[in-house]
Amino acid sequence: MPSPQQARAQASAITSGKTAPEAGAAPTSQLRELFDGPRLSPGQRRIAQYLIEHITEAAFLSITDLAERVGVSQPSVTRFAAAVGFSGYPALREKLQAIALSTLGSAPGAPTVDRGNELQAAVDVEMENLENLRRDFADPDQVIELGRALSQSTPLTVLGLRISVSLAEYFAYAARRIHPDVRVVTRGGSVAYDALLQSREAGGTWLLAFGMPRHAQETLTAVRVARSAGLKVALITDLALGPLADEADVTFTVGTGSRLVFDSYAAPVVMSAALLQAMTDADPERTQARLEEYEQIAEQHQFFLKD
Repeated sequence: MPSPQQARAQASAITSGKTAPEAGAAPTSQLRELFDGPRLSPGQRRIAQYLIEHITEAAFLSITDLAERVGVSQPSVTRFAAAVGFSGYPALREKLQAIALSTLGSAPGAPTVDRGNELQAAVDVEMENLENLRRDFADPDQVIELGRALSQSTPLTVLGLRISVSLAEYFAYAARRIHPDVRVVTRGGSVAYDALLQSREAGGTWLLAFGMPRHAQETLTAVRVARSAGLKVALITDLALGPLADEADVTFTVGTGSRLVFDSYAAPVVMSAALLQAMTDADPERTQARLEEYEQIAEQHQFFLKD
């Protein structure tokens, strides 16, 4: 009898193309596409990041209020609007309002949903993060393409420092079932430097990095080292803009839950699982052979309880 992983590997291949054309991209993706082309100054990046993080409110602010919230001058907001391709702030705000209304699904002033207690509110935030991710998955081509690239990178190196360690360990643990050489880096400094250089020298072509709040300086340093060594970088993070995203070849922006003392990571985990699925689809014969071999070893050494 095939294991659950074997059965899902056979039945759950990601198909290319938009299966839900009526679903637009998530607001974060739309805003990143809007702001990612021009080279923005540090002050303009602050404006962009504020808009991304507060789109449903910020889209309806006056230029005075927006400048005050971000801590910049009104002329800076006007220059930002021009930098991202608009005739002025009113034109930019009109676009932002369209994105915000598509997120809310209703006009401003609609009754707010009762979020219950703090624990229920935390779940609501994660449900919204997952819904945004679902909308991004309406076109899975980028996930499929990266999954193929990660599958072909031997070795494949996965980086997660500080709070992102758990995400890197999860991905690496699963990826080892279907990939012959997965290396995980969970320590920064010279240890990360050595591991990244060795990965490239051994023939690796890609690094998958996780960068969750609070974003560590050593993560940025490690990503820069990887690029200087010749590795391409795929990044899973919550920030659509900023130094980490600037250094990555491919960035997937996913929301995190921040209503509780410590953040929760439902969407990043689903994003990771989607990339793992894409890796299994990229080389189904290798996937099947490795899963069968693993199941034989697991049975021989009784790794798991009989359910």
